[in-house]
Amino acid sequence: MSPPELLGPLFQNGLNALHLAAKEGHVDLVQELLDRGATVDSSTKVSHVLTLCRFAHDMQKGNTALHIASLAGQGDVVKILVKRGADINAQSQGSSETLRAPLLSVVLSAAYLSPQNGFTPLYMAAQENHLDVVRYLLENGGNQSTATEDGFTPLAIALQQGHNQVVSILLENDTKGKVRLPALHIAARKDDTKSAALLLQNDHNADVQSKVRERRSSGSGDSAQGEEPA
Repeated sequence: MSPPELLGPLFQNGLNALHLAAKEGHVDLVQELLDRGATVDSSTKVSHVLTLCRFAHDMQKGNTALHIASLAGQGDVVKILVKRGADINAQSQGSSETLRAPLLSVVLSAAYLSPQNGFTPLYMAAQENHLDVVRYLLENGGNQSTATEDGFTPLAIALQQGHNQVVSILLENDTKGKVRLPALHIAARKDDTKSAALLLQNDHNADVQSKVRERRSSGSGDSAQGEEPA
């Protein structure tokens, strides 16, 4: 296969050799492809037909190699991509259900899910409990304030998945409390006392604590206004 063919899209949905190498953690191949001119932020396109079930979770519109490596927990590949200039806060478009659901249900329902933005490499690493990747992305400018359209930040999705070590890392980096309060709102709406306690641990922000108490005390009012994020 000639280099131009190798560097371009291999499938209709835009998946290319760099994406596949990133997913599988082939460090040398990732470096070789970049050296030969592969675009570090080349992204996938929307695909209504999931031709490769093995890569169904990578087929959201706008996934870059960094998204895919972060989702797969390929820390060495993540480092290479960031050092080679990958956009650490790139957002892909898809459905939160695509990322959370079992593969079979993804394949069966992908064409019917409502697309939304906000899926960053940090979000994907946090959801999958990849601690080292989360740390590295945060250390290199990963923005944990970015939220999906249903309100989920990396902190909120880590809470929902029960990834307490990831939650702790994210809270340590949330020095101004920008993402703590939205996550508290979600925990309060779901009456998730364990998550709320974790968020409030060592938090001396009285406003944050009072607001979550207000949320919990007016739970019936919240449910009347609409459903909480899934």
